[in-house]
This record gives sequence, structure tokens and C-alpha cells, in this order.
Amino acid sequence: MPLLIIAIGVLLLLILIMGFKLNTFVSLIIVSVIVALALGMPMADVMKSIESGLGGTLGHIALIFGMGAMLGRLIADAGGANRIATTLINKFGEKRIQWAVLFASFIVGIALFLEVTIVLLVPIIFSIAKELKISIVRLGLPMVTAALATHAFLPPHPGPTAVAAEYGANIGLVLIYGIIVAIPTVILAGILYPKLAKKIVPTAFTREGSESFGIQKTFKLEETPGFGISVFTALFPVILMALGAAIDMIQPALGFDDNILVKIIRFIGNSSTAMLLSLLLAIYTMGLRRNVPIKNLMNSCSSAINSLGMLLLIIGGGGALKQVLIDGGVGDYVAKIFEGSHMSPIFFAWTVAAILRICLGSGTVATLTTAGLVLPSLATIPGVNLELVTLATGAGSAIASHVNDAGFWMVKESLGMTLKEAFGTYTVLSTIVAVSGLVCTLLLDLVL
Repeated sequence: MPLLIIAIGVLLLLILIMGFKLNTFVSLIIVSVIVALALGMPMADVMKSIESGLGGTLGHIALIFGMGAMLGRLIADAGGANRIATTLINKFGEKRIQWAVLFASFIVGIALFLEVTIVLLVPIIFSIAKELKISIVRLGLPMVTAALATHAFLPPHPGPTAVAAEYGANIGLVLIYGIIVAIPTVILAGILYPKLAKKIVPTAFTREGSESFGIQKTFKLEETPGFGISVFTALFPVILMALGAAIDMIQPALGFDDNILVKIIRFIGNSSTAMLLSLLLAIYTMGLRRNVPIKNLMNSCSSAINSLGMLLLIIGGGGALKQVLIDGGVGDYVAKIFEGSHMSPIFFAWTVAAILRICLGSGTVATLTTAGLVLPSLATIPGVNLELVTLATGAGSAIASHVNDAGFWMVKESLGMTLKEAFGTYTVLSTIVAVSGLVCTLLLDLVL
């Protein structure tokens, strides 16, 4: 019954948004209430669960999203994004620009959460698309593919890091194997699939993107900041978060205690702190250093925030739907389905994570829940490659991103797509990442 209720809930959401043209956020909240009641949740707890899901999702990303949007706008309004875009176009050429975007997004995505990667790179993607007069979706799909693959496969992202710890896997090997799995996966999903997607949903490739991230200005190249300082400002949060992630990985191996230096690095490596420091840096490098009045800089920041209101609510609505599914016991129901299973550990972990991801929406929740279900069976099977089971879990957690996933709404709104277009691009793309991840992991298992 819970799986049927989820299917009906998704169908109702599509009818409300596409059929009745109801506001997306309002539709998400209505469906969340109906699904919660259908799952047998006490009436007194329904709104608490919705508020918890909305608050939990926005509590995690609102600070990062808000400051990231301001950072992106400052870089864009100063012409830094235009400089980066022009340089990438000149170096790679128009025909290979998707490869440039994929490569840059993969590097940035190793250290940053999926949503932070999107926020930081969208202004640059806009500038490149405008310069080349091509669709934002054509460049956006390689970007989100790289962000999703790194989020699913690579430490220090929370899912693979936590699951590696639960399984007792070597986190360094998870990172190495994860990169091996991720490279063919992002090429397949981010470069090859968009060519097919253009035939499936051609209207998506006419999109100029969402106005949430602002209209890009036109610049003369000599008016823009240098390429080096523009890239440094855009990647500064990546550098800070990478430092924090490196300490988390190195400290257990070396066994040294927390000292004041470690505490400082952890503090500045926190995603919210890193974004705040990066915003302050951008105010200087993109503004004060170039004699731009502080009033103009703050106007750019305000305009970035003012246009994000509905986008944040929609993402929060996706989090609310996810939470009622979790609180409604869907995860426990899935656990019962797999009691006593004797599948291959790698395929078992992928299957459980995939079903939980489709039902619950959150990839991180799916991975952590899967770990609890798979762990008992690992103890009974000798010679299991725990690092590959970790990767299989991450791969399954990426599958079929749809309406109960806050990331789905972020991608849809950022790239300015309709629901149909988002299903035909991002939902299929995330499924390719999941299936390709499984296949590559199984192939690795044969070799290792």
C-alpha cells in the first residue's frame, strides 16, 4: 500500500501542476498533506512533519543558497563570469564547450554539495550560453551530471562518507574507485544522453533558463576582471571546503588530536562559513578593488536574493513531501520487503538504495537507510569488497530524481524547464548515472 500511495501522490501532483496550473509550492504542500493522511499519520503530526521537512531542507541550503546566489551575482555583474566563459570558449572551442563545462563541474563538485555546485556554476553557464547563443539546458545537463555523480560516489560528500564508515570501507579506496566509476558515468549521462534528450524533449533545448539567477549583462572584455582572479573568487569556497574535507580524511589516518589549527580549518571549511568568507572576498575582488561603490554591490546582492523567494519555497516543498514519506514509515515498509534476501551484496545494496531513493526522495537518507539494511548480510559473506558495496549504494541513491526530491526542483527551476522537460532530461539522466554506476561497479568487482 505505501508504494501505491506514493504513486497516487505523484500522479496527483502532476495533475495539480500541469492540469490545473496550480502553483508548484502550493501543490507540493497539498499533496504532502494528502499523502501523510493516506499513510496513516496522526492528524496532529501531519503539519509538524511538513514543517520539519521544509525547515530541515531550507535550514541546510538556505544560507548556502542565499550567499551562493549573491556570490554568483557579484561575479556575474562584475563581468567575472563573462571573462571565465569567454576564456573557456576560446580554449575549448564551441564544439567542445560541453566537455569544458563537464570537466569544470566535476572538479568543483568533488568538494561541494550538489546544490552549492549548481548555485556557483549557473551564472557562468548562463554567460557561456549567452555568448554562444545556445540553450542553457545544453550546458546545464553536463553540469548537473557531474554534480550528481560526485555527490553519489565521492567522499567527502555525506552519503558515501557516512556509508563507508558504516560498512567499514577504506574511504581513500572509495574515493579512487569512485573516480574510476564516475568518469565513464558522467560522459555517458552528461555528454551522450543530452544528444538523445534533444530528440525526446526538443522544447527543453530552447530554454534560456530561469530569471531567478538574474539577467546577464553584456560586457566588453577589457572591462571585466582578469581570468585568474575571477576563477579564484568563484572557486574560493571550493578551496576552503576542500581543506576541511582533507582534514577529515587525513586526521583519522594520522591519528593526531584536534588542535587550534585543525579547529580553525574545520570552521572555515564548513560549507556555510566558506560561502560567507567567499562572499566577503567577492565584495572586495569584484567590487571594492575595482572602485565599485558599496551601494552598487549591495544592490546586486539584494536583487539576487529578491528573485530567489519562490525557488526556495519550491525546494522546501520538495523537502516537506520527502519528510512525510519518511515519517509515514515508507522506509520501514521497504525494509520488510528485503528481509532474508540472498542477492549479491553489490546488487542488493544498489536495489535497496534505488527503491528507497524513488520512494523517499533524499539520496542521503536512502544511502544511510540502505547501510542499516545491508550491513547484517555483509558479515555473513566472506571476501566482500566493502568499497564497491559503498559505491553501489551511492549509485542506487542517484536513480530517478523526481518530484519528491528537492534537487529535482532546483534543477528544473534553475534551468527554466517545465515538468515534462525536467522528467525527460534530469530524471532520465539521474537514472543513467545510477545504472551506469552499478554496471561500472560490477565490472570493477570482476577485475579486483
